[in-house]
Amino acid sequence: MADNTPAGSTTDGAIQVGGPRQPIDARVSAPASYDVADFPVPHGREEEWRFTPLERLRGLHDGTALEKGVNGGGVKVEVSAPEGVTVETVGREDARLGRSGKPVDRVAAQAYTSFEKASVVSIPKDTVLTEPVTISVRGEGGVAFGHQVIEVGAFAEAVVVLDHTGDTTLAANVEFLIGDGAKLTVVSVQDWDATAVHAAQHTALVGRDASFKSVIVTFGGDLVRLHPRVVYGAPGGEAELYGLYFTDKGQHQEHRLFVDHDTPHCRSNVAYKGALQGQDAHAVWIGDVLIRAEAEGTDTYELNRNLVLTDGARVDSVPNLEIETGEIVGAGHASATGRFDDEQLFYLMARGIPADEARRLVVRGFFAELVQQIGIPELEERLIAKIEAELEASVA
Repeated sequence: MADNTPAGSTTDGAIQVGGPRQPIDARVSAPASYDVADFPVPHGREEEWRFTPLERLRGLHDGTALEKGVNGGGVKVEVSAPEGVTVETVGREDARLGRSGKPVDRVAAQAYTSFEKASVVSIPKDTVLTEPVTISVRGEGGVAFGHQVIEVGAFAEAVVVLDHTGDTTLAANVEFLIGDGAKLTVVSVQDWDATAVHAAQHTALVGRDASFKSVIVTFGGDLVRLHPRVVYGAPGGEAELYGLYFTDKGQHQEHRLFVDHDTPHCRSNVAYKGALQGQDAHAVWIGDVLIRAEAEGTDTYELNRNLVLTDGARVDSVPNLEIETGEIVGAGHASATGRFDDEQLFYLMARGIPADEARRLVVRGFFAELVQQIGIPELEERLIAKIEAELEASVA
């Protein structure tokens, strides 16, 4: 396991201000683009690819995915939405596609240039949904490229669940367009079969005084690599990015976040927690926050915590915070990786709780705060049951 912190910062929230000015998004090897040809084929030594086992992407990164893919139906997308929500299947020419921003790596660009039809879910302005919109993405083998847009009108409020199950090799882009004064909560669940591969870029464009909350939950899949990104369209926007992941034997789960504070008086808060068990379980968390010179009044914080349950697991946790103005409300980051707290276990066992049950209680408490952010009782119960099943395996 590793707890990697960039030079000039610490894991207790200290930050580095100033220093040599670098190009915007300097941690990527090529400028953002809709065209896959603008990105070199990664070789694994680039900053944005150095933790990813490229051979397990099954050709998503070098254009050979369709050649390597087995026969199958790709993915089946079904949308369940309350009355008043518009659900459309559109072609590549639709003006709403790409509004949130361009792909930032070759896989996202490959997905953008390869999809045939996109799903667009629109919530009209001033609409307050009392039930969630559920987008079910079911893998049916083979290789698939997807594109989804969730558009929320001004002063509307909605909860959207992206539920990924089954088996496939999928590269996708998901866009969230949040209108002025709107509130959107998105829960993305990766509950794939053990052999699935999923790489996706999630990009949210947050309007004036709008609120965006993302909860990403990753359990299944052989390799999952998600890239949540936030950009602000006007002052007053706020974003909360939460995530939990349970990385099992042989799995690679990678979450790479980027919050681009390029607008004054916006806020962001990031909190991700992970648990790992089994030989060669590998979790990667990269948290990049950029506060540009024009983003005065920014308030931001990012946190990552990892709990290693067994030997043989590895964590790479890298918080990055770049600040180009001193006129901010606050900014900080923290990262920590460790095993069970012996004092907590001792406290529980001293009160008659068996060791295995004490371990489960510690992990449940570790994840409880993030599970509660979901706000959908049925989904929370399903995810708690999934955590329980993982814990049963860890103490068996």
